[in-house]
Amino acid sequence: MEERKIETTYTVYAHVGELEQAEQTLMQKAAEARDKAYAPYSKFNVGAAILLSSGAIVTGSNQENAAYPSGLCAERTAIYYAGANFPNDTIAKIAITVKSETTAVNSPASPCGACRQAIAEYEFKQKQPIEIIFMGETGEVYKVNSLTTLLPFTFNSSYLKK
Repeated sequence: MEERKIETTYTVYAHVGELEQAEQTLMQKAAEARDKAYAPYSKFNVGAAILLSSGAIVTGSNQENAAYPSGLCAERTAIYYAGANFPNDTIAKIAITVKSETTAVNSPASPCGACRQAIAEYEFKQKQPIEIIFMGETGEVYKVNSLTTLLPFTFNSSYLKK
């Protein structure tokens, strides 16, 4: 038996103002999307903004449904929109921000497992990492250089090939 260790490296910014101007703009777009979320059940609004290689920015917000599994997270809303409407662009960065209607969220909230898998699919497809920047409503901002930092054992289409 051999035990192995996985370590994660991420950058911490004290607040959004420490990000590069382009990243601040991307986070602002994510906040605007967050404010358009439809979250009457969880009261937890999430916004995502994606910077594409062409310079275009696409956004998404979480969209809930009374039949809970029918809703969709902000990250996947944005990623699937980008894939459907900009199929030749690669995804450079994703900014994510959250806000709760019931409690203050002052620490970064990372993508859920399903969103991590969706981001992993696009990293594998485009053969380059996607930078992920995430925060709460206020407070610290975390940045990782690749989805594999958040999901080190990714599942991708290489497992499905004959």
